[in-house]
Amino acid sequence: MRFTDKVAVVTGSGSVRGIGRETALLLAEEGARVVVADMNLEGARSVSEEIEAKGRAAIFVQVDITDETSVKAMVDAAVAKYGRLDILVNNAGITQPITTMKMTAEDFQRIVRVNLFGTYLCSRAAIPEMAKNRYGRIVNLSSVSGKRGGGVYGGSHYSAAKAGILGFSKALAREVVDDGITVNCVCPGLVATDMRAGISDEKEHAMWETIPMRRPASAREIANTIAFLASDDASYITGEDIDVNGGSHMD
Repeated sequence: MRFTDKVAVVTGSGSVRGIGRETALLLAEEGARVVVADMNLEGARSVSEEIEAKGRAAIFVQVDITDETSVKAMVDAAVAKYGRLDILVNNAGITQPITTMKMTAEDFQRIVRVNLFGTYLCSRAAIPEMAKNRYGRIVNLSSVSGKRGGGVYGGSHYSAAKAGILGFSKALAREVVDDGITVNCVCPGLVATDMRAGISDEKEHAMWETIPMRRPASAREIANTIAFLASDDASYITGEDIDVNGGSHMD
């Protein structure tokens, strides 16, 4: 019960098989009161109800992480319901498998806006509430693509956004350390989620051959690392990124 009395917001947690859903469930299982936040209101409602069915506390909110007003409303809902905010997991993100020469300027802006700008907006909204109690954990989802330059799902715009999250997180970690807030990243490799929809079995199995463990991660395996960084077990870790990729990228 590492998260007893803690309040956690998990963005992008309304997907049926996503990392966000598994993270929300895991934090709740270990005592957190969870705000399930997603563009998909029905998806967020379903995950919230799943948590409540297990005897844990949760609410759901619809959020557009690229909209400042919507993000503020998400944080306000957490504080209004539970009186505080301790953990923010910036999980929401989108990708697009496309080459640079085929993507449009609008494609590039959309991917960067959701993945990188959304992480900035949510972090900026959460920090004042965390600072009130001189305690906070921000965990941002980057990607192996942000380190090695693609090779999984997305195009160069996705790699750029996920690499940007790494730099943003390190800089932010320095800024908020005196407020008792840590900022860290998790960098998944290939994960068995709905984000890989549309990839043929043949292509996916070919991707497995590039992974020393010869399989994708489960969403729960990524959630386990997120939970570690969100817990007091990681109290002396900030500005770091942890690879969870079965050995497909080592640094």
